[in-house]
Amino acid sequence: MDNNSTQDAGSASSDLSTSEPLNRLFRHLQQVLIGQDQIVEQVLICLLAGGHALVEGVPGLGKTRLVKSLAMACGGSFNRLQFTPDLMPSDIVGHAMFDAKSSEFTLRKGPVFANFVVADEINRAPAKTQSAMLEAMEERQVSLEAETLPLPTPFMVLATQNPVDHDGTYPLPQAQFDRFLMQLVIRYPAIDDEIAIVQAAASAQSHDALAKQEIITLEQLQALQTQTSRVHLDREVAAYAVRLVAATRHWPGLEHGAGPRASMAIVSAGRAHAVLQGRDHLLPEDVKAVAIPVLQHRLGLSAELEIQGSSVEQVLTLLLDSVEAPRQ
Repeated sequence: MDNNSTQDAGSASSDLSTSEPLNRLFRHLQQVLIGQDQIVEQVLICLLAGGHALVEGVPGLGKTRLVKSLAMACGGSFNRLQFTPDLMPSDIVGHAMFDAKSSEFTLRKGPVFANFVVADEINRAPAKTQSAMLEAMEERQVSLEAETLPLPTPFMVLATQNPVDHDGTYPLPQAQFDRFLMQLVIRYPAIDDEIAIVQAAASAQSHDALAKQEIITLEQLQALQTQTSRVHLDREVAAYAVRLVAATRHWPGLEHGAGPRASMAIVSAGRAHAVLQGRDHLLPEDVKAVAIPVLQHRLGLSAELEIQGSSVEQVLTLLLDSVEAPRQ
């Protein structure tokens, strides 16, 4: 996802919503992740839409720093989980603990009970452990010892994974991929941006303090999420999103297509993109802007295209050009 790709989410820095808290948050994250405005906008889209984000990139590009900074900037509770092969489901959701004083079992909530949960290197834990996240991510609740416990509101999972180092990793189940609203791929920065990153890192104290600032309150965030959910959706634009997703199910070179959850995800992310552009209605351009990061992790390439070195992003770019958008 380079800055010139089809999924470019627009001129992020100039067309943001007039909401001052949202502008402050965007500017803050720009300073945290220098030269990655498109990624910053996409993570804000996930935040406004109330979705989860899967952040992918090679080591050293600031994935963990981005997700930690976002969590801290929005206030609320925050927990970080380092996924490892020996991590157990109970290490995530919690467990029953015997209290010797009362001679009763009490529930001890796990780190998933927070407004923001950072799942660092999520693909380093086996499927059994990853599955502990499914109910939390989809239903915003946890079933623990025959009790159903609601998670805090808002609730967001920001997971990171390294696409290069596969030693000791496990493929994410497709059901879990589907729970992430968007996959954000961080690429190498431009030379000038990398120079700015090095200079910022040289001032380690101020650099670290910047990442720990609280920029907006949970109440302001929830108000922005409510505003996003009320963005007007025209039937023709909804139909366009559905046609894009349906086209993936029979597109040459795709092993499997996306399901109805992807159609809903495109609309949710598109609404957030509209809010970032200062609009209260969804346009086809919003759908186009979010389609690739919403779809790419839900699809699988055929073996033939993988051998040829093609990517899902390239296939989706062709698909977007072929599905006719409604006239605005």
